[in-house]
Formats: sequence, structure tokens, C-alpha cells
Amino acid sequence: MRGDSVRLIRRLSSGIVSRMSSPLLFLILIAFPSPARAAVETRPNILWITSEDNGPHLGCYGDKYADTPNLDRLASKGLIYLNAWSCGPVCAAARTAIISGLYPPATGAEHMRSMTHLPAAMKMYPQILREAGYYCSNNDKEDYNLEKRGKVWDDSSKKAHWKNRAPGQPFFAVFNILVSHESQIRSRPHTLVHDPTKAPLPAYHPDTPEVRHDWAQYYDKLTEMDVIAGKHLKELEEAGLAGDTIIFYYGDHGSGMPRSKRWPYDSGLHVPLIVYIPEKFKALAPKEYSAGGKTERLVSFVDLEPTLLSLTDIQRPDYLHGHPFLGRTEDAPQPYIYGFRGRMDERYDLVRSVRDQRYIYIRNYLPHLIYGQHINYMFETPTTRIWKKLYDEGKLAPPKTFFWEPKPPEELYDLQNDRDEVKNLADSPAHREILERLRQAQHDLALKIRDVGFLPEGEIHSRSIHSSPYEIGHDDTRYPLKKILATADLASLLKPEALSQLKQAFKDDDSAVRYWAALGILMRGKQAANAAEEELRQALADVSPYVRIVAGQTLAQWGSDADLEPSLKELLKLAEVHQNGIYTSMAALNAVDALGPKAASVKDAIKSLPTSDASINARMSEYIPRLIEHIGDRYW
Repeated sequence: MRGDSVRLIRRLSSGIVSRMSSPLLFLILIAFPSPARAAVETRPNILWITSEDNGPHLGCYGDKYADTPNLDRLASKGLIYLNAWSCGPVCAAARTAIISGLYPPATGAEHMRSMTHLPAAMKMYPQILREAGYYCSNNDKEDYNLEKRGKVWDDSSKKAHWKNRAPGQPFFAVFNILVSHESQIRSRPHTLVHDPTKAPLPAYHPDTPEVRHDWAQYYDKLTEMDVIAGKHLKELEEAGLAGDTIIFYYGDHGSGMPRSKRWPYDSGLHVPLIVYIPEKFKALAPKEYSAGGKTERLVSFVDLEPTLLSLTDIQRPDYLHGHPFLGRTEDAPQPYIYGFRGRMDERYDLVRSVRDQRYIYIRNYLPHLIYGQHINYMFETPTTRIWKKLYDEGKLAPPKTFFWEPKPPEELYDLQNDRDEVKNLADSPAHREILERLRQAQHDLALKIRDVGFLPEGEIHSRSIHSSPYEIGHDDTRYPLKKILATADLASLLKPEALSQLKQAFKDDDSAVRYWAALGILMRGKQAANAAEEELRQALADVSPYVRIVAGQTLAQWGSDADLEPSLKELLKLAEVHQNGIYTSMAALNAVDALGPKAASVKDAIKSLPTSDASINARMSEYIPRLIEHIGDRYW
């Protein structure tokens, strides 16, 4: 039979049967189905319903303030994942992890809107599904930090729908619900449905009418989201496809409230994930699956692609970082899940996180930066503004003050006893073993995936010309990760005894090592800058603009009066976007902004800088103007 089928297909392709009548051809195709066709017909449809900017604040997760009956009903038939993480705490970074099946720090795609690309041999998961016969539709948000190569979706638009597939063709369909997005939390006017006096506030937020209104409106938007999710579920049922379709519902990262979105705490990464598997495909369910069941298995967004391929019986590429948690090739549960934070819009940062069943560890590689850097988009939320105002007025006490202060190098929280992650156990002798274990897990992952985030953002791009960040990351000649990471650790753990090693690192032949050496001096303040003043002055003429920027900021902030003018002159020159490109310009403008009154003499010159350049990706076009405007608005 199989041989007959293959021979028939060959005859079809050569045109021999082109004169057959349509009915005759149809009967032949049914009588001799190809192996590929037969395999496809046994595969489930898959429906993904996703929502924007919300954590597991649903009734089915035990939230008494939530009103989400449709998702609660889905959960009563399916399996709730209690410990699902998005990897990245902001939309583009999180969605990049999903579309690639790779941690974005391995592909240079951790920074918001910074477009990089995959190696030519790698594909985005819809391309793999389409090659296997699936109709893949996305309605309609993409928002990846990776360039698309070739046709990724059959349809990615506001009209995309599983209904548009060929008759009998299995589908993979995504519907993205936007109504719960951060921008909708602060949209006014809004008549509240949820009682703001009953809104559950985290320990780090001040209790004010503005904050209570934002949280209540957030829950209102979740109810609206739930209604839309219900319509998608009803549509599937009315089409008679519910018994043939595996359904996923998940949020794309934590809530849009400040210190959730953009932060790789559990509050920023923890997402709801509900999976429904109909009776027809129960063989693909995990052993813990039961109607209305819950699982504590640790899963994250890099696990979604391998899980899809496992459910559809497609061999997964060996380069994927995740592990399937459903289907024919389900892997054993993993001990850890991982998160990250890179540049958020116009502000730089570098944070990595890891959690097990109980504890979360945060590694801050730029601890001199405060948590709540001024991100223009984040400050549009009333909660952000009133929170910062109260802090500036000295009206807050810990833990409500932490967000506006520099970070410790390491943080450790007990999620069982401290859901809001405000009691840092990093210095607790009783938790030393846990800290070291999670620290090692984070370090091991960086080496395993070849995390390129330890390069200045511009060098992620410049080092990968004619290649890709993923490929240069796996080339020790072009990216000597071990010594770069070792220097980043020396710099950011802030141990006093590391000063002599940092001074020596200024002589290294790799610019990223010298960059971290300069950062290590900047983080330590005036005493370290005085001890390394000769190295810093030489670094002000380094071939790398990023080394020059950090050296210039350090000398301007902590050096002698004689160092101020040449340092500011160099920073002003590097801030010119036409000459240097967006990544150098953003880094230099951030340095100038951090100097505060020390930069007063160049304030007017900064305000007169060009704010755009033809080479800038359109999605990043607002970052330079925002930085220049913020510097211009500062009162020094």
C-alpha cells in the first residue's frame, strides 16, 4: 500500500494523471493515502489563547477578588500549572522566547525592541508546524526581538483564524487578547467595577487611592479579558471541534503594574497556564492530568515549543533549550526555571533570576542602578508617579522604599512565606546553602546557553556581522565567555578584595573584559576611582566606545576637577546618534543622566542633539528623544 501511494504521488507530480476526472482523483487519494497525510490526520488541533500583562490573578488560582468564570470553567476541565514562568518580564522578550524555543540572552534578543536574528539553520516554531501540514494562524500580535526569515505564519493578522484552513487540515491557532495590557490599566476615564477598597495590594506598593484604583482597574480588565476568552472557547465548541483540539490559555508575563512588568521577580514572571486535553488525546496528557487538577511542575516559555512538537509527534531540533511537559516525548520535570532582564526601553540593566519549587534567586549585575529607573512608558501609570512622589517626599518606609534605591548584588526570597518578595535572605546564614545552589544554577545556565548579554548591546550586533549573536556566542575566539563572566562577577559582587584584579583587567585584549573592569570601579565609588585613576584615564581613549563611556562617567562622577571637562566632552561626543548609532548614543545619554548636577555644563548641548537617525529601527525611534527630554527636564 505504501509503495502504491508513493508511486501515485510521483505520477501526480509528473502530470500523468492530469486528465483524470476530479471524482476519480478524489477516490484514488482516499484509497491510497500518503504516510504523511495519514500521520497528519491523527494529530490534534491546538488552540492558544493568550492575554497581555497579567499574572495568575484568576479565580481558578484561588484569587477571591478576581471574576473570571470562563477561564475558571476551562480550568475545571483541564490542568492548572501553578509554577509557570514567562522567562522575560515584558512582552517582546517573553514572546521571543516562545517563537524561538531559546532563551533570548543566547540570541542577543533580551533587549527591548533590539532586533537580532537566528542562525540560518534555525526556524521559528510555526515554520516547523507548517512543514508538517499544520495551518498556523496568529491573531495578531507578534512583537518579537528576532527578525523573521521566510514565511512564518500562514496568516498573522487581525483576520487570522483557524476557520481559514483547508478542509480537514489540522490547525495551530493563536488568539492574543490585548484588553488587559498595561496601557489599559491607566486608561481614563474608567468606571470601576471591582471595589478599590477591597483590592489586594502587595507589600511594596503604597496604599493610596491612585494605587487602589489601578489595581481595581487591572482586575476589571481581567474580567473583560475573560469574556473574550470565553467567546473563543464557545466558537470552538459550536464548530464541533472541542473534542479534537488541545487548548492552552496563558498570560504573556506578570501584571502591568510597576515592579511586576519588567522585573524578573516571581511577580513579573509568574503567569497563569491552563491546559485542556480532550478525551480523544488523553494519551498525550501527563500522569498528573485530571479535570480540575493542579500541578506544581516548573515550566517556562522555552518549554512551549518542544511541548508543541511533542504533542504533534514532530521531532524537535536538538538546539532547543526547553523540555516538553506534555505529549509523546514528555521530559522529566526540571529542578529550575530561569528569568532575565535586559534593557527596558531607554534604560539599561542586566539581571538574571532562577527559582525552584520554593525559593527565587536574583542576580543583579548592575547593582549601582536603582530598580525604578525612569522609563517614560512606565511613568504613565498613576501608581508609578505617586509611588515615586511619596518616596521623594520621604513619606515611605521599607519595603516600599526599595524600588527607588540601588540594588544588592544578590537577592533570595522564600516564596512560601514571602509571596511579595520583600524579605531578602541573601545574607542569612541559615539560607547560605540555598543561595549558593541557586547562584550556581544561574551561573551554569549562562555558560550552557552561552549568554551574550554580558556584552554591551552594541557589541552584540557588531561582533555578529555576517553571522548571528547565537553563533558568536558559541565561538570562544569571538566571545570568550568564561573570562568575561568572571570579570562581571568580580565587578558586580562588590567585594573589596577584587579591586586589584579589576585594575589588571583593564589590560585585557577583549573589550568586554575592559568594560566590566571599568563598571567594577564605577560601582565601588570614589575610593575605587581614586585608586584606579590612571587606568580610567587611559580607558577614556579606549578603542571601545562602551569602555570610554563607563570610564567617562566614573571620572566625571568620582574623579578630580581636572577630569570633569574631558570626560563630559567624550560623553557628549558619543551621545551624538548620527556619528555613533543608537546603542552607543543610548549608553552615553544614560551615563550623562546618571551624573546629575555634574553634567550641568553639557545640558544645553545635550538638548540640541539630533533625536533621530535613518538607521534606527522604527520600534526604537522614541528612545533617544525620551532620554534627551528627561535630561533637559532635570532641575540641577
